[in-house]
Amino acid sequence: MTILSHRVDGPAWAPLLVLGPSLGTTLRVWEPQMAALTASWRVLRYDLPGHGGSAPATEVGVGPLADAVLALADAEKADRFAVGGISLGGAVAATVAVTAPGRVSHLVLCCSSARFGEPEPWRERARAVRRDGMRPLADTAPARWFSARDDASEAVTEVRRMPYGVDADSYAACCEALAGYDLTDRLGAVTAPTLVVAGADDPATPVSHALTLATGIPGALLTVVPGASHLANVERPEEVTAAIVRHLGGGPAAAGERTRRQVLGDAHVERAAAATTGFTRDFQEFITRYAWDGVWNRPGLDRRTRSCVTLTALVAGGHLGELAMHVRAALRNGLTPDEIKEVLLQSAVYCGVPAANAAFAVAQRTLDEL
Repeated sequence: MTILSHRVDGPAWAPLLVLGPSLGTTLRVWEPQMAALTASWRVLRYDLPGHGGSAPATEVGVGPLADAVLALADAEKADRFAVGGISLGGAVAATVAVTAPGRVSHLVLCCSSARFGEPEPWRERARAVRRDGMRPLADTAPARWFSARDDASEAVTEVRRMPYGVDADSYAACCEALAGYDLTDRLGAVTAPTLVVAGADDPATPVSHALTLATGIPGALLTVVPGASHLANVERPEEVTAAIVRHLGGGPAAAGERTRRQVLGDAHVERAAAATTGFTRDFQEFITRYAWDGVWNRPGLDRRTRSCVTLTALVAGGHLGELAMHVRAALRNGLTPDEIKEVLLQSAVYCGVPAANAAFAVAQRTLDEL
């Protein structure tokens, strides 16, 4: 199986988002979006064969690349994940969504296509690169990637340099993979909510290609970015980032995580994240969504009151292992030690003296530690 160099950024608790680059670029092509995306997602970016840190390859297929992406998700213990990509990376993402629909929660296709034109021009480009090396192509690629209006930002300047470091044989093999790629008749198999992003001035994958994707994938949304060419996410990062964030959303997991950290503290949540395994990950996501967002973020009670209710429920259930954690949480939510004492006295009447006696012991130790 193809092994792709990759890196992961973002919080360990967050759902996984896998992003692929375009032909001739590295995983850093997504750098303009990273600050926004890693606020709510664990973002895995990978390099294509012979690009960036990935080993060279003389044969490349979109299907095997999709299998490699699924293997990366498996390594991250992610049964479900969001996936996206630019151009060839988008083709890989779409193939993942078609072949493993039950695993894909969201799909983002940026300046991509269901079929990248006629096969022969791609085969001719492959022959030229094998014959002449990467320099002639690297000198001309930015003219297709960026419009004449680009502002030569730092990100644009970095991306312009990327193709010079690509292995020629691997680039040629990727061209041949694009020559044989055609997902047009399978777009209806995509079940994930899909965003299609197109650059209004893109000569490589024009808006007509984006329309084919958007009309072929059930319920897909289309965003056309004015003044952008093939690498719209680099040339017009604000517009593309906003569209992707709207599509992916922070979601209940992100909102629940913020509340969980506010109530329990960063140190506790980081310990829980570090201890998360493939076996427990779904449970951690469940409580983050349904307890910390679905209940704790409801408007009907303030957090002080919710802490009182939680302490009482833990005493009633005899859940002393959780009680110390929620004594600390109650203090963060504004209760005083005297108010915590009153909650436990109330619990003694309605939950039983033995239960309250054990709870007082736990609470006293916790308060002493603090």
